[in-house]
Amino acid sequence: MITAIYGPNGSGKTLYVDKLRKQMASDKVRYMAFRDSYGVATDQAYYLQLRWNQHDIDEETPNTGQLLEQTFRLTGPDTPERRKWQLHVYQLFGMDRFLDKYIITLSSGELRKFQLTKTLLAQPTTLILDNPFIGLDSETRCQLRDLLLLLAEEQQLEIYLVVSRRKDIPDYVTDIISIGEQTEDDGIGLSDEKRQAILNLPYKEKEYHADEVVSMNKVSIRYGERTILKDLDWRIMNGERWMLSGQNGAGKSTLLSLISADNPQAYACDISLFGHQRGSGESIWEIKRHIGYVSPEMHRSYQRDLPALHIVASGLKDSVGLYIRPTDEERAVCRWWMNIFGTEHLAERSFLKMSSGEQRLVLLARAFVKDPELLILDEPLHGLDDANRRLAKDVINTFCERKNKTLIFVSHYKEERPKCIDHEKLLMIER
Repeated sequence: MITAIYGPNGSGKTLYVDKLRKQMASDKVRYMAFRDSYGVATDQAYYLQLRWNQHDIDEETPNTGQLLEQTFRLTGPDTPERRKWQLHVYQLFGMDRFLDKYIITLSSGELRKFQLTKTLLAQPTTLILDNPFIGLDSETRCQLRDLLLLLAEEQQLEIYLVVSRRKDIPDYVTDIISIGEQTEDDGIGLSDEKRQAILNLPYKEKEYHADEVVSMNKVSIRYGERTILKDLDWRIMNGERWMLSGQNGAGKSTLLSLISADNPQAYACDISLFGHQRGSGESIWEIKRHIGYVSPEMHRSYQRDLPALHIVASGLKDSVGLYIRPTDEERAVCRWWMNIFGTEHLAERSFLKMSSGEQRLVLLARAFVKDPELLILDEPLHGLDDANRRLAKDVINTFCERKNKTLIFVSHYKEERPKCIDHEKLLMIER
């Protein structure tokens, strides 16, 4: 049996699942939540740049393959049948490409594949998956849909899929449990009043006005024997809106980390940002002051239980978490952007107690709060229902109508593409 639990962001799906799990109360019930794919999958203290500072990783830290092998041995006997099942799951998700990588270095899509593989190796009788398709490229989403049907039919596995969008419900689902108030369309989007308010925002005095926002010449990134990027050239001119795409593990987030000043290898590469050569004297913080950024890595790094307003305000300081009390003026700016994204009522609510969709809207407000010249949105619509997706896309399109605004947008979904996109770049996995 395959059941979908469907409802908009903040409707109470997680509470419903928590009650369901308590009723089942079995060690054969496995639950994989949205937060698991972004949660810290290591005992090491996690910080935003750790993924690209691999020299900070303890030598005794197990890699992906070793962790999966531990799961295999702890959850059942080592039989030929189970080894066959293990190989089947590995092949399904292309695990051979990153079994030797540390968990902390996996892309968001690779991390989700790891979590799914780990869950399936335990061979549960009941599987509850919260937003299982997000973060996966198109090919892997199709493979996962086929696998879930196969598991239900051949393994007699009872499956619950928790989704925020009706489009994410596979056609073979037998039952749908609706949570919260349902709508028949994708919402009203951004109001005319809010749209005009964004267009009327005053420009800052100390903006960068470089004709060439990003310049990369023959950029190569390697970690050990693994090549992530090879001889990459990229020019992004002022006012361009780029769609960056590619399979899980193709290097999209690594590429963005070079631009956002989070990757130390940037200083060994021929990279210029806003007309300034990297390593020519500008600090990381000077660069970040002009960039608004949201990404799965950023979502993963927010583990402190802070009010949502403080999460948004941290964007003004380019920090993860807020260590300086915001001024009244800064608080007003934060509330203004939270109002744009429909989350002002959540300003004082604890970030970790919000739904994943509400968290993502708060992090989007964080990316916009300093009115940046360069906006980098890596999988920005993760976990959002249809109404909030439309709202977020409307905000992005409107923001990019203003002068001196440049966009890099990453997504695995064609329908998430904002109308303002006028350039595309596709990354391929280096073999």
